[in-house]
Amino acid sequence: MKIEEANVDGFLSPQDNGGYYRYAAPCTFYGSPLPWDAEGEDKKKKKPHFMHVFICIPVAPGRSRVITAFPRNFGLWLDNIIPRWFHHIGQNAILDSDTYILHIEERNFAAAGLENWHRAVYLPTSSDTMVIAFRRWFRQHCKNQIGWPATTVDQLPPTPTKDKLMDRYWSHVAQCRACSAALKAMKALEVALQLAAVAVVGFLAVDKGTLLTSAAHKTAAVSLSVFCFAASRCLASFIHNNFYFQDYVHAYK
Repeated sequence: MKIEEANVDGFLSPQDNGGYYRYAAPCTFYGSPLPWDAEGEDKKKKKPHFMHVFICIPVAPGRSRVITAFPRNFGLWLDNIIPRWFHHIGQNAILDSDTYILHIEERNFAAAGLENWHRAVYLPTSSDTMVIAFRRWFRQHCKNQIGWPATTVDQLPPTPTKDKLMDRYWSHVAQCRACSAALKAMKALEVALQLAAVAVVGFLAVDKGTLLTSAAHKTAAVSLSVFCFAASRCLASFIHNNFYFQDYVHAYK
């Protein structure tokens, strides 16, 4: 990786294979690992292309609002099959790890001093070039300061617990129409499965062999009750791990 066009507006990082990434000051980072053929726009068959777009907006000391998008010109029909919330839970899992790691690094930077941030991290490879370029831009054009309306001595808030730092519900689900609707539907399905399991057990208790006369029928009813209960527990675990909080242990990832 290398850096070009570094100025107050940001910088460009061209890739060896023709791809690129650009930091557009102050909050936008976008690009693609694939080369882009501008002349292919008018051709009948376009080359497959996709982009990564990240908009990171500082909203308070120690807090940022992250907006992501992944536009592409192929496989658009998948959007009609795969629901939006399914894409979001995958992105949230990535953001969880980034949030946890960046939270630690931010405090390491503060402890070392923003002028000495490079002493708090180890950046030995060329893949770290853009991190170094951003820190250089931040120092040269912002003097290592965001410029909050109310200046405080210790700008970083107290370190929250993991369940609050990586809570997905209030940071995303509550504000996302697709995820909140999916959560409501899954909770309703969880309750329905539990009621079905109880209803089958109640039916077996009431029935005195008048309707379920054979052992095979009774076995099938018991199996249905067990399946409904197990499915409700699996669904509850899926809801908790993907819509609320899932612990992140860096050593296991």
